[in-house]
Amino acid sequence: MASGTPRKARPASGAHPAAAPPRKRPSRIYEERYRVLVEDVADGFYEVDLRGNFKFFNDALCRIFGRPRQAILGRNYAQFMDAENARIAYDAFNRLFREGGSVADMIWRIIRPDSAERVLEISAKPITGANGRKTGFRGIARDITDKHLAQKALEDSQACALELSETSRRAEQRYRAFLNFLPDPVFVFNLDSTVSYLNPAFEKVFGWSFEELQGKIIPFVPDACKAETREGLARLYREKVIHNFETRRLTKDGRLLDIVIDGAIFYDESGRPAGQVITLRDVTQEKRTARINQALYRISQALYQFRTLDARLEFITREVRQLLEVEGASVILLDEEQKEFFFRESVFDNQDTGQRMKEIRFPADKGIAGEVYRTGRPLMVNDTSQDPFFFAQVDEKSGYRTRSVLDVPLMTQKRMIGVLCGVNKKDGPFTESDQTLLSALANLVSLPIENAAINEALERSLQAVKSLNRAKDRVIHHLSHELKTPLSVLSASLNLLAKQLSAFDPGGRWGITIERARRNLQRVLDMQYQIEDLLQEKDVVPHRMLSALLDQCADELEALAAEAFGEESLTEQLRRRIDWLFGPREARPEKIDLTRFTEEYLKIVRQQFPHRRVGLDVRLEDAPPVWVPAEVLSKVIEGLIRNAVENTPDGGEVRVSVRAGSAGPELEIEDTGTGITPENQRLIIGNFFTAYEPLQYSTRSPYDFKAGGKGFDLLRMQMFAERYGFKIRMNSTRCRFIPTDRDECPGDTGECAHLQRPEQCRETGGTAVTVQFGAAASPSPEPA
Repeated sequence: MASGTPRKARPASGAHPAAAPPRKRPSRIYEERYRVLVEDVADGFYEVDLRGNFKFFNDALCRIFGRPRQAILGRNYAQFMDAENARIAYDAFNRLFREGGSVADMIWRIIRPDSAERVLEISAKPITGANGRKTGFRGIARDITDKHLAQKALEDSQACALELSETSRRAEQRYRAFLNFLPDPVFVFNLDSTVSYLNPAFEKVFGWSFEELQGKIIPFVPDACKAETREGLARLYREKVIHNFETRRLTKDGRLLDIVIDGAIFYDESGRPAGQVITLRDVTQEKRTARINQALYRISQALYQFRTLDARLEFITREVRQLLEVEGASVILLDEEQKEFFFRESVFDNQDTGQRMKEIRFPADKGIAGEVYRTGRPLMVNDTSQDPFFFAQVDEKSGYRTRSVLDVPLMTQKRMIGVLCGVNKKDGPFTESDQTLLSALANLVSLPIENAAINEALERSLQAVKSLNRAKDRVIHHLSHELKTPLSVLSASLNLLAKQLSAFDPGGRWGITIERARRNLQRVLDMQYQIEDLLQEKDVVPHRMLSALLDQCADELEALAAEAFGEESLTEQLRRRIDWLFGPREARPEKIDLTRFTEEYLKIVRQQFPHRRVGLDVRLEDAPPVWVPAEVLSKVIEGLIRNAVENTPDGGEVRVSVRAGSAGPELEIEDTGTGITPENQRLIIGNFFTAYEPLQYSTRSPYDFKAGGKGFDLLRMQMFAERYGFKIRMNSTRCRFIPTDRDECPGDTGECAHLQRPEQCRETGGTAVTVQFGAAASPSPEPA
């Protein structure tokens, strides 16, 4: 461990450790140095002869075996383990003797005097004599049963190493061979913090060779760690040893490693400090693995606390951004019907970027995500400018610059539902460990994402069923009301007819017919009352209802009574009314100029609402002819205009347009009225639905605001559309000042408290209904 400013390299005192050893006896400082390097470590160093008898070992081996030196020296390794482990050790040594090389993964299970079993990791390498013949084995014994005890043994070894003295050249060579064999990086500093020794493991982990750093200060302390490094160095010189000092160091290629440092001061023959012996253990992967395991556990525990799909996806993307240390993370889901990807959730350092991403869709066969979808395998791209799969249109639409991407598939048991994505790694490029982490996370969250999506779809279906049930109730309620008026009129008319007939033909046979008609009318009225009782969940007061119905229908009763004895019978009048509602029985399509027909019919319709202050803006363009019965077309135009006028307050406007559409002629009726709620829009055409409660408009005249018309108009248009091959589509925006059906419009833009100027009403809501006709080339008339 060292810090400070690099100095000009100067020769170390005595022979350099990396140079060939001199022929004369090395100085005591070198003997002391290499003795410290061997005796200061926690791992056991040993030498055995070809029979397996211990000839040389360090104190650490004695501590691992739990025996004194005299109890080990000269004894065979098999005496410290059971027969099975002895056989395994023998086979390993025998194979090593025959094949040469070295091993580093032998496992010994020894038995200590206290009967405790210890598990050792053994490395071994043959010892070759001057004649080239193998004379034994040397290696390292690491106690992996208890890391704490191993660390304590290292501390004790370092303390002992400062007091021991070795003088022989053989000892120096032995220590050097041991250091070169250590798997952890080791270096030796002079007092000026320059390097005097590096072992091969240091070059393997950090990338610098001894030749590059000899006599220099190692440039591997990050700026952010310099203060803590100076503090640790001061502690080392104060306490003479340092253990488990956690910090970070740079490699030659710029990677940042988490390391644990152990070190000690060694002394010259006069007892003065001569330098530092430092060991470093790379714990980057260990810490990363622990962090990943903790994160995956935390995510798995927290995931199901987020019930909705959006909340769950936001939690996942935030965890991905934090774990991978990226600028942004997204969950890209697959729209299987449209064959498109869309960003269901995106979290970026810049929140606006995340919002823009959510508005983007792109083909499922494009981009890096498209390649992941095609292959089902993760894809890591650290330079998008060089990648053939990168789809630049996403960046163009979002205004974001993607430099690097890591995409992994979101797979369930049966299919791929999307892609989990991280973009722009903040600290260097994406690595294989990043890919492994994101893949593990994708495997963890895929099923919960699909479950949340299914729950969301089920919730939408439930709400749709509820809406349909409400619509059904309103339809039945409306039909009940629609039947109420004509049935009451018929009943009263029969009474009037009976009085008139009794004056002309008292006691005639007409009485039987009138009585039969009364009984059947009463049956229908009773059914209607029962239906209303069920819907309203309250009793009907017949007197109040009949009084209201008579008041509301007074005009029609007078007309029917006056016509009852004219040239046309009551039966014919009813038949004619039914024919008008549901179309002529023998209506056949004919070729009609849609523009001219609409222009002429509007002249008639304009006369129907002179009492309303609703503007009529007509925009008629030339369009191809259509094949449809004229009576049907007139009913469609009248019904749509009446519906538009009745939903537009005074001061508003209705626009009628005819144009040649890309798929055929189009008739569009657009109003600036109150609009329709989103729920009602889904139901209003296909389910015979009315926008207002029946009793709200029962006393109003046609074309009055909120008169509502008759619900049969909507059903009739849908029947016409299916019969004659045209389509009806609707787009509506509910007025933002009256967002629900319970809110009411005053009916006059000048009386609206929300508007500063009446003209502003035209910007708050409205409805457009478009009738799309097909080409008129080859009609196939069908009776109505």
